[in-house]
Amino acid sequence: MFYTGNEMKAVFEKAKKNRFGIIASNVVFDTQVRSLVWGYDHQKSDGLLQMSAGACKYAAGESKDIKIGAQVISSLTKILGSQTKNSGVGLHIDHATPDYFDFVVFCIENGLVSSVMIDASKEKLAENIRITQEVVAVAHKYNVLVEGEIGHIKGSEDEIVSDTELYTKPEEALEYVVKTNVDLFAASVGTNHGVSKGADLHLRIDLIDEIDKLLIKNNVERGIVLHGASGLTLQQHLDAVKAGVVKINKDTQYQMDMATAVQAFWEKEKDAIVCPTNISLDAYVPDKGRFDPRKWLVKGENAMTKSVEEMIQMVGSQNQSIMIK
Repeated sequence: MFYTGNEMKAVFEKAKKNRFGIIASNVVFDTQVRSLVWGYDHQKSDGLLQMSAGACKYAAGESKDIKIGAQVISSLTKILGSQTKNSGVGLHIDHATPDYFDFVVFCIENGLVSSVMIDASKEKLAENIRITQEVVAVAHKYNVLVEGEIGHIKGSEDEIVSDTELYTKPEEALEYVVKTNVDLFAASVGTNHGVSKGADLHLRIDLIDEIDKLLIKNNVERGIVLHGASGLTLQQHLDAVKAGVVKINKDTQYQMDMATAVQAFWEKEKDAIVCPTNISLDAYVPDKGRFDPRKWLVKGENAMTKSVEEMIQMVGSQNQSIMIK
């Protein structure tokens, strides 16, 4: 089932109340959407798929028309999501900077998404608040949730690049949430975009907890979002969820899973399309039964499905879908 903003709001409220996490997975093409949708459903866990500006440009093909690409990914999500029996998925715009304001509005007004992230975190706080307020005003009219962020997360994720890390200040988090009325709040607490290992990161669980308690104390409780979460340890996931995180973003891990599975296939089966050195080109015949893309792409799909199921179990969202009565 494809979830609207109201349904995603219920998902995150349940996650916050019961202290489990929702895995938010970045996607670009149908292989990822298909494998992740079924992974969520196998575990009876709700989920969120995410598309970036770069993903939408890629999905559009040669034209790189970002609006066309968004419609492609949205259609894939809605059609494949409609087959599930035990869970639902929403679609989110990830890290849309102010340059993409018109694109965000297009997606909202055309019913392509359940939620959007406006990332004006590189602006000064007052300007970040002003821009976020404009997005919230449009989104809430169309039953779309809004995620906002203050602070800088180090590393690169699609078109978002930061060489520095700037931890979120709790008092600024409170001001931001109060003035913008965002539905989800992304904090910079020590994770990195891109390839990283949790053991090498100084994840500030204390900062997540401080922000969460400050928002609750001031009657503006929100689900906290953890970006750059690929590579975190089991304990780091558990501690983050306990401290108030409800949405945990994953992207790099799936890319590694897919690449590893496909590479393993071709390491073993490369003679299906490459002539071995001990056979003449005249005698060699490629093996369609093995080079058919369905034979090797499914290896990547299965790896991603397995990965998201393991993540779901890690953050405790299995058997927690709002579709389960």
